[in-house]
Amino acid sequence: MERRPLVIAVAQPLIVAYDVAANAVEHAAAVRAADARVVVFPELSLTGYQLDAPAITADDPRLGPLVQACAETGTLALAGAPVWDTAGHAYIATLAVEGGGARVAYRKVHVHESEDRFSCGDSPAVVEVDGWRLGLAICRDTAFPEHDAATAELGMDVYVASVLDHAHAPHTPDRARRVAADRGVWVAAASFAGSTGGGFDRAAGGSAIWARDGVAVAEAGSEPGAIARATLRP
Repeated sequence: MERRPLVIAVAQPLIVAYDVAANAVEHAAAVRAADARVVVFPELSLTGYQLDAPAITADDPRLGPLVQACAETGTLALAGAPVWDTAGHAYIATLAVEGGGARVAYRKVHVHESEDRFSCGDSPAVVEVDGWRLGLAICRDTAFPEHDAATAELGMDVYVASVLDHAHAPHTPDRARRVAADRGVWVAAASFAGSTGGGFDRAAGGSAIWARDGVAVAEAGSEPGAIARATLRP
């Protein structure tokens, strides 16, 4: 059976540092506004890029508004969070949030030296939605062709990245076009907008979706609250 078109959105909500409850409400509002099957959020979107933020568990009750929004809309939300494993190791992660709850879908592989609180994830990952395989990446992962190559080996159709760029040096567009050219896949990147921790007083925003030929088909501006949306066709 041929896959149906997939509506995907990339969102850059206004984030309150450390305030998971408030940020979950903002994420929920973005999910409702996006009217998409999949909504992608930036790196560490549930806490802001605060590297000392406490870890979040997948069953954290503060995620309730986001879970509820996904239940009402039939959306898969891919949100950024610090998490830990059973051995107590901390990771920068992507949570897959649906109407039935949340789970850790991916742990960042290429952790920056400034993120030394966090361990490196050990493998690429994909999530499947309506027959589409979404390969997951977080920020610095996109700088390493071996990362998207390993993810492509899992059969990805879309490379989905949660990122944070300085406004004066946005790396994501060039990296997205390179991945599209090298792997022949769609690329969707949600980029933090506004200001956050870690020295990112002015983040780039500019979340976007690129077709397999590297052409941007939907782009958000630089301000918090923007959403870009596109329909991906097999």
